Amino acid sequence: MHRLLDRAHRALFAALSLIGLRGQGRVLHWYFDWWHRRPDPWGLAVDDYEQFKYATTLRLLPHRPYRRILDVGCSEGAFTHRLAAAFPQAEITGVDISERALARARTPVQGRAAAPRFTRLNILTAPPEERFDLVFCAELLYYLGRPPHLRRACAHLTRAVAPGGLLVLVHPWPESRRFCAYFETVAGLHRVIEHVEPDSFRPFAVTVYERPAAPRPGLPRDVRATADPGRGA
Repeated sequence: MHRLLDRAHRALFAALSLIGLRGQGRVLHWYFDWWHRRPDPWGLAVDDYEQFKYATTLRLLPHRPYRRILDVGCSEGAFTHRLAAAFPQAEITGVDISERALARARTPVQGRAAAPRFTRLNILTAPPEERFDLVFCAELLYYLGRPPHLRRACAHLTRAVAPGGLLVLVHPWPESRRFCAYFETVAGLHRVIEHVEPDSFRPFAVTVYERPAAPRPGLPRDVRATADPGRGA
């Protein structure tokens, strides 16, 4: 049943993308504000499937220090706050198109780790202004519709990744391969992990891309070409 619902969902948003970037942006803003008229409309903070997906994503991250982390499409911040608990020394930012979702994400909760920063962004129309060591994009790209809009959003996401940083995509499997194809045509990114959970309630894939670190100043050309920036396992 969920596959049929997913297909209908994709068809709807593919049709919406025909109205152009500005019109699509207004509709998406309205759509997500409407969903967030009540708290946590998809149960992202409590659903067992979502918790399993969050845990799987974090488990697969290469072990390295992350100073600046971005969660794109953060909704009310369920995963963003989990990132704050997992990486208490990092500066963490969540972005979303819905002001209602962001208002709830910013609400202080006793016992939470240091609060992330939350700001409004439509990844379809603008890239983040800063660069990050670790960028997450989960369950978002299928809202963007036609290939030109997907290419634009993927370029904006890629631009947000600092040299040596990682981009993590989490989307339904095997649909995720369609989205990953956009990133695999971008020079300067290469895939380091693809993990598929085919037997879960809703199969999904976690795919990790890395932007190579910038060459170290002063190194000879042949050394620059082979130097390993010390990527963790």
